[in-house]
Amino acid sequence: MTGAVWRASRAAVKRRRLQTFVIGLVVLCSTTTVVLALAVISAARAPFDAAFDDQRGAHVVAAFDPAKAPADKLAATAHRPGVAAAEGPFEQVVVRMPVDWFGRPPGPLTLVGRNAPASGAVDRPELLTGRWATAPGEVVIQQPFSGYPDDKLGKPLPGMPGLTVVGFASSMSASAGGWVTPEQAEALHPTGLQMLYRFTDADGERQVTASLAAATEGLPEGALVSGQSYLTLKQAFSAGADAYLPVMTVFGVLGLVVAVLIVGNVVSGAVVSGYRHIGVLKSIGFTPRQVVTVYLTMVSVPAVAGTILGTAAGWALAGPIVKMAFTGIMTGTAVVEPAGWLPVATLLGVPLLVALAAFVPASRAHRLSATEAISAGSAPRAGRGLKVQRWLSGTRLPRAVSLGLGQPFARPARSALTMSAIVLGVVTVTVTTGLSATLARAMGGPDTDSAGRTYVHVQTGHFVNKNVVSKLTPEQTEAALRTAPGAEKVTSRGLTEASVVGFNQPVFLDIYGGDEAKVKLHVVEGRAATGPGEVQAGPAFLDQHGLKLGDRITVEVEGRQQSVTIVGGELQGNARAISTNDATRALFTEDRHVVEYWVRLAEGTDPAAYTKAVTEADPSLVAEVSTVTMAAPVTAIISFSTVFTILLSVVASLGVFNTVLLSIRERRRDLGMLKSIGMTPRQVVAMTVTSVAWLGAVSGIIGIPLGILAHRLMCQNIRIMNFPESMIDVWGAPLLTGLACAGVVIAVLGALVPARSAARLPIAEVLHNE
Repeated sequence: MTGAVWRASRAAVKRRRLQTFVIGLVVLCSTTTVVLALAVISAARAPFDAAFDDQRGAHVVAAFDPAKAPADKLAATAHRPGVAAAEGPFEQVVVRMPVDWFGRPPGPLTLVGRNAPASGAVDRPELLTGRWATAPGEVVIQQPFSGYPDDKLGKPLPGMPGLTVVGFASSMSASAGGWVTPEQAEALHPTGLQMLYRFTDADGERQVTASLAAATEGLPEGALVSGQSYLTLKQAFSAGADAYLPVMTVFGVLGLVVAVLIVGNVVSGAVVSGYRHIGVLKSIGFTPRQVVTVYLTMVSVPAVAGTILGTAAGWALAGPIVKMAFTGIMTGTAVVEPAGWLPVATLLGVPLLVALAAFVPASRAHRLSATEAISAGSAPRAGRGLKVQRWLSGTRLPRAVSLGLGQPFARPARSALTMSAIVLGVVTVTVTTGLSATLARAMGGPDTDSAGRTYVHVQTGHFVNKNVVSKLTPEQTEAALRTAPGAEKVTSRGLTEASVVGFNQPVFLDIYGGDEAKVKLHVVEGRAATGPGEVQAGPAFLDQHGLKLGDRITVEVEGRQQSVTIVGGELQGNARAISTNDATRALFTEDRHVVEYWVRLAEGTDPAAYTKAVTEADPSLVAEVSTVTMAAPVTAIISFSTVFTILLSVVASLGVFNTVLLSIRERRRDLGMLKSIGMTPRQVVAMTVTSVAWLGAVSGIIGIPLGILAHRLMCQNIRIMNFPESMIDVWGAPLLTGLACAGVVIAVLGALVPARSAARLPIAEVLHNE
């Protein structure tokens, strides 16, 4: 009978081509959504661990004061309880880079004296190009942000003529900015000693802290200058992708749930509408199990096809999405790509999930006898929903409307599944609308006076092209910008690298000055860092360094240290950057390190004429009309949300489409009778659309609060952005009014095509005996 089962299944697929197409399309959209969500999640979590373990990364990179902890005592810490392996001590020196180098501004560079570490027990930096330093005067540089330029090999390190770059390497432990031979480190007069530790227990920050304390127990107070945990690096690695995880997780779960609901609804309808077909199969010898197999096969064929196409589409989109998620992040040797098991998992898991969703309604076919199935036909059971329909018929509503309002009660379970799918569609639309409004407010900035005003963005030639030298000083450049016709306000941004005492990694210091420095120093928590000795930072920096507003940190710039206070929290920001003002910069250095300016033009000024005047004053300046552009994470979140909203709304509409289609097939004779006594095609359409439109209205009432809650949870869990309440609470009356229509729109779009098809059915055809 196997061949007979397959022939019956194939015939069912051909007979229900439209339902088959709906199932395949639903599964395709849902699979695409799930693959995209899992791709970013897997890319954010797995690569760092794999590359870190491959390099035997250090759980802690510790720097010690050699005056308090000599080399012999540090070497002894390698044998303390809890230390699985250790390397060092290595001599460490911090040199000052006086010029821009390899895409980085002037600032500190930590060099460590170490022989080729390929066989070391801890931290084995991978050589990316060139060779390891083997003689004095040679240096290997940690992979810079802008890549490793091969044309720099064999040339002096910019600003350090005594050191020649012989290689570029990548350490997942970020143990140094560069490596030299031990002899070279000694010649540079080291100021510290470095130890690299791997611990037996390092699963969390508490364990890492306890293990480091045990390893350094007995050393003099203040001997440990800094201890960089690998967990901080891991968090920084996935900081960009973390912005997408809440969004991807919510939409991925919604996609799965909607797929299960719609597929269950479609198969349930197929079973109900096929009662007579089930009876015929049983009467000619099909066993109950074979009947169930026929219906499971019927749904599995389009499900497998949809899964294959959805997996292919999701996998094709996953690469660009993951690349965007990790833009601007130093990934080292980690291979950032979606997990290889993902396509296999979806190809196997989604059809299985569909089959499970189909099994419950299909099992109803197992319990029907042949006589019951044949006599039942496809009509609803007697009495179901009749009380509601009779009550509605007594109202003053138009007859087409009252009949439509009563139809869902004939199949309450099917209507409930359909409404659940619409609710999830409304939730999706609400979340996307809320995210877009929140991000629009976030990008708008705090200065309403600047709205609609024209700005010119001016970059120094040296910042854009390292081979260009500006002929004007920052002061002269700013004066030229102010005196050019049409200039109203001028704001500058300086950029340099600094060290934060207690942390191994240098930070970027953004320095804002001029007329609208406070606008650029936009904070969402605390206040702007406008006074001397004040700084502000984004949530990623504060989180990864364990800091909060009001904390004081010691910053070193050009060899001069100052204690500064964190007074403001920014909306977002680089995990390795803090912002401040010219007054604070003056505490460290006279050099403003200006790299760009924003010039606000007076009303009526010709931007083209102004940019021409600027370039004539100094041809090295690059001036262009400023446009407000969204940061990559913001653009990506809005794009992903929009795509997923379209996908899930289509899926929800397909669920409505299926429900209406089944209802029309079940009520063909009723439609014929109604049309024979005078119901017009327009009334048929009105009746059919009304039957689901009110479900959409109720779904909107349920889905909007759920969407608002999901939007709030998303905003509060996007860790690289700190949204204040004013940006989260975006729900004004106009927006809520528009969202209230979302459920109705989804329902009507799904019902319109089958409704018009029902209106065109000839009376003789629908009244013909089956």
